[in-house]
Amino acid sequence: MAAIHSPTHRQPRRHLTVADICEELGISRSTFYEWRAKKTAPPCFKLPNGEIRIRRDDLERWLEGRTELQA
Repeated sequence: MAAIHSPTHRQPRRHLTVADICEELGISRSTFYEWRAKKTAPPCFKLPNGEIRIRRDDLERWLEGRTELQA
């Protein structure tokens, strides 16, 4: 029997688009591309069509690496 997928119980996507990242982080596309140019953006990869994707796991690790501890 095939699994039924409810739209309210969607799993997070494994590969995110630049738009997904910008929305999630509350930043503009230009900020994301500035970060990429400075090599401070989360790790990305290009699809054969040239579009950029970010793995969810890479984003989570990147965010954890930028967590500041309260003094």
